[in-house]
Amino acid sequence: GVPALGGSTGDDLDFQRTWCVSDGRVLTDAGVLALVRTKHQFSAFRHDNFEPTDVRLVVTGCDQEQRRVTELNAAPAAREYADCIGVDAASLNSMSFASHPVVVKVGGEYYCRSIGHANEDGSLTFFCAMDTGVVLTMSRSLHLVDSAREAFGSVVDRLDNADFVLGFDCALRRLDAENRQMKRELSDVYRDFGVVGFNTFGEQYGAMHLNQTFTGLAIGARSC
Repeated sequence: GVPALGGSTGDDLDFQRTWCVSDGRVLTDAGVLALVRTKHQFSAFRHDNFEPTDVRLVVTGCDQEQRRVTELNAAPAAREYADCIGVDAASLNSMSFASHPVVVKVGGEYYCRSIGHANEDGSLTFFCAMDTGVVLTMSRSLHLVDSAREAFGSVVDRLDNADFVLGFDCALRRLDAENRQMKRELSDVYRDFGVVGFNTFGEQYGAMHLNQTFTGLAIGARSC
């Protein structure tokens, strides 16, 4: 099959309106699909820097249409999540969510599911679809820079070197890098591996919609 990957355009975390350009036209409420054919070796991949813990959060109350979770483990969602990361619910902010995402297990693998913000009623609004009964798992952060260098290095090794990497990097990864004072070091990794792309509001990898993930297409230096 043809691997599919990409990401949604962003607007500097304003969450108002995003834009894309196609055939010289500037568009909103639209998407751009590109079909790429190459004689070079290539590898589609995804990367995040989190691993699951043993802490489970079951969605027991949810407004599916609004992506708003009202209860986790039959307790107010914001309070239950805050307890898991060791802070007061009133102090939750975008940095809290970027540094402590939850993950969900699908087909034997874990995928990030990011929280957008806490609401005054104690609920949490997510950046992804959510429903009652979903089992979320608290994650543990791996070293942001080291894990990226290892992941990209593995992809490049499979290709026996790469010309460049087309990358779609979640804006929350950038926020997390800023929070951990690692933004420059992460940028160095991207430069070393020839990454070109942009920060995204949600990533696509195959049929999966992801959060807080880097999805990429590495193009090999040699043809097949």
